[in-house]
Amino acid sequence: MKQRDLKYSCLIAVLYFGINVNAQTTPRDTAVKEQKIEEVVLIGYGSQKKENVTGSIATISAKDISDRPNSNPISSIQGKVSGVQILNSGAPGASPRIDIRGIGSISGKTVFIVDGMITDDISFLNPQDIESMSILKDPSSLAIFGAKASNGAVIIKTKTGKGKKTTFNFNSYLGVKKVTNVPKMVNGDQYVELYNEKLRNEGVTDPTKFISRSQFPADTNWFNEVLSPGIISSSDISASGNLGKLNYFLSLGYLKDEGTLEAGRGINSGNDFGRLNTRINLSYKITDNLTIGDNFTWADIHNNNANNPLLTAYNAPPVFYPIDPTTNNYDYITLANITNPRAMLDLFRSKTKQQRMLNNIWAEYKFLKDFTLRVSYTSDNTNTSKYEFTPTATYIPLPNRSLLITRDSRNRDYVWDNTLSWKKKLGQHNIELLAGFSRTQNYYRENYLEARDIIFNGKDSSLDISSGNEIVGMTISAQDDPRAVTPNKKRIESTFGRLNYDYAGKYLLNASVRRDGATGFSSNDRYKVFPAVSIGWIISKEGFMSNQNLFNLLKLRASWGKLGNPEVLRDYDNLTSVLAGGAYFGGIGNPAQTVTRIVDPTITWETTTGRDFGVEMAMLNNKLKIEATYFDKDSKDVVYGINQPTTSGASNANSFVTNAYSFNNKGFEGSVSYDARINDHIKFSVFGNITTLNNKITSVYADSYNQPGVSLFGNPIIRLEKGQAVGSYYGYNVIGVFQNDAQVAAAPTYSSVKKTVGGFMFEDRDGNGVIDANDKTFLGSPVPKFTYGFGFNMNIYDFDLAMDFQGVSGNKIYNYNREQRFGNESWDLDFYNNRWHGEGTSNTHAMTTNDQGVIVPSSFYVENGSFFRIRNIQIGYNIPKNILGTAIQKLRFYASAQNPWTSFKYHGFSPEILNTDRVQMGIDNNIYPISAIYTVGVNVTF
Repeated sequence: MKQRDLKYSCLIAVLYFGINVNAQTTPRDTAVKEQKIEEVVLIGYGSQKKENVTGSIATISAKDISDRPNSNPISSIQGKVSGVQILNSGAPGASPRIDIRGIGSISGKTVFIVDGMITDDISFLNPQDIESMSILKDPSSLAIFGAKASNGAVIIKTKTGKGKKTTFNFNSYLGVKKVTNVPKMVNGDQYVELYNEKLRNEGVTDPTKFISRSQFPADTNWFNEVLSPGIISSSDISASGNLGKLNYFLSLGYLKDEGTLEAGRGINSGNDFGRLNTRINLSYKITDNLTIGDNFTWADIHNNNANNPLLTAYNAPPVFYPIDPTTNNYDYITLANITNPRAMLDLFRSKTKQQRMLNNIWAEYKFLKDFTLRVSYTSDNTNTSKYEFTPTATYIPLPNRSLLITRDSRNRDYVWDNTLSWKKKLGQHNIELLAGFSRTQNYYRENYLEARDIIFNGKDSSLDISSGNEIVGMTISAQDDPRAVTPNKKRIESTFGRLNYDYAGKYLLNASVRRDGATGFSSNDRYKVFPAVSIGWIISKEGFMSNQNLFNLLKLRASWGKLGNPEVLRDYDNLTSVLAGGAYFGGIGNPAQTVTRIVDPTITWETTTGRDFGVEMAMLNNKLKIEATYFDKDSKDVVYGINQPTTSGASNANSFVTNAYSFNNKGFEGSVSYDARINDHIKFSVFGNITTLNNKITSVYADSYNQPGVSLFGNPIIRLEKGQAVGSYYGYNVIGVFQNDAQVAAAPTYSSVKKTVGGFMFEDRDGNGVIDANDKTFLGSPVPKFTYGFGFNMNIYDFDLAMDFQGVSGNKIYNYNREQRFGNESWDLDFYNNRWHGEGTSNTHAMTTNDQGVIVPSSFYVENGSFFRIRNIQIGYNIPKNILGTAIQKLRFYASAQNPWTSFKYHGFSPEILNTDRVQMGIDNNIYPISAIYTVGVNVTF
């Protein structure tokens, strides 16, 4: 724990809103209120009774988010919602990835509608400010948002003022983060043993090539050197209430997350995330029919960004010191081409500062009794400044020159929504019509500068681009060099309508249509229409069900809908880069540029069409609730880069960007919950959910396949092919290890890999007696076959206890950390204990070698990604009301543990792998691991 940062442990204000599960009401009063409240669900541009919802929408309340040590509120609902997979990162301030019902797009993101503002980043949002969430999962629910929601949407409503008396809420927690399940690596003696064994396996006989402990006496655990427990703390205060016609909610909060890298030495400024944010939500009722309001948020975010040295620490030989005791300088690693991990942390300085302001102004006017007009305008302005500085490294034989890179960006988002609704009850017919017009605009601009030979004197003010040499971008226009200025402007204009209808509360219909027009497409392809329809039948309200006592609710529902994603690559102007050496014609050098990628000029929208069928049940006086849904979703014209030959002139392998793929996701999701009250002092609830998923590529560009992503010495690891899941691994299937020369002689001919004693035996899949590229096969998928979560909450007198569990099964991880060997990298302890080092010693792990004929993409590096985790444990105690007196309404203390224990078989930090590129989502390559977090906190209402 970094003692210098204990100052962040001070407990200052936090919001703890009254609907929290621990809010102070008498048990008897609570029971009465629960009988009267009808569950309301947020839907696009409105809300609806849960009973009448015909789409698949999951609801999350404030109690599921509050008191969790996560900077991003989405992280807190991991494992709690069926059909939704959330992948977290341990990096401070990092946003999780959310996949709703499988992989619908490679590049697209789930969007969040926060009080009317559409965004794909809610890192600015204080979880304590959230009143409720609705996760829209099926296209019929999403279609009203059209082009913005093809990858799912989460509607977030922040808190508003309630009650005539001002109520203050306070919450603060202090926690410690610690990386668990750190891989065990070989020590110095074991490394020397393996190093020399490797030389013998490769036929080396020169005794001067072998090493000894006397030459390399160090015994460094590099993970211990670069990892350290870190502190996380959060404090918030809020005030809410009513002043006549004015409702208000005000909050102020600060969060600090240190991270778990042992940063802060040398020129490094740390590895932390800090956020100061404020919120002002106001509504004023001018007349009985006219209400105006404003939702304002401001966030100041800062990051100290350390280099992630974990892969380097994995590879670094333990026989070198972090600091050479004879010179007091960073030790230079001579046995492998690897940077000293300690120096990698210390000799890099990077900071990001961001100010973000969101303001939503709205007005709602009711007229002619049944009509409501709502106008909303939201602006989202973000200013970000970032620099990265690497000094001259004097501890290596050929010192590099210092490099400073700065990036200053401006992002401006605007949303203008106008809706007119008509709600009418005509006998048994209940009708609600909605018509709307929406316009969104995004403008992004980034200035990029770099310079060499900057000298850092300990103050950020010395990191001035103008003081360096070889300045790039300062005086160059965007037309000359796209790195200098990168402007981008996008607009979407939409009209939409929706019908909600029910007859006698039994027969339900929802139909919507939206027409979106997006910039960047040709006039023939600019506009798309997205229709959707869903129906429901509440069987329990039928007359023939009147005498049964089993079901309080029995509902069938079905839906169909279509969506589109225009957020595809179309930056035609910035596709070239300058060739550093130019081009030579007739021995004369000439300035030259090369194509970095090629974008298909006919590129079009990605589209998603989905269907689902579900049943909802409530029994035992609504205490037991069960929901089950089957879904089937097709995504077509998915945009991604495909391989091009070098004759295209493109500078990278996946250079031709086009509508390359189609996917299908189908599966089953189910959830169950049970709430019970034993007596006035004891109550409990349990919940569980499960989701199955079958992801499949249904078409590939030119009816072929693509091999994008990482590779090792020209051997790609991933293959995208029809019939396989996205991100599937491709290579040789290992069936054993050659034990002796006789087995080698009897084996098939190896043409593209090496056949040797101690090497892998590969399956001859086509049976032709030759092991070659035709024998490669699909080795597994990163897409889980099913995910699940369950938990319980219990209140016993003044104590409360909650536990959440989460699991993932059926997915595979590619351990790229273990495969990428270029020289004399270190080994993990599992390899040392199970390697082949003589006949009969192992039939699973090959011999110690760097031979790239043996170390090829194979099933050996594909590992089980399944895991079961205790996601959260929390125990709290409410000080009895008779002790508190009248000034304080509630005082609660609690302790919690997040991710305290995970069961898995993978040989790495964690089986939870977060890659932003979904094609490579299962490859473990320098992933920042998640941590166990132990916190204590307090909630106060007064």
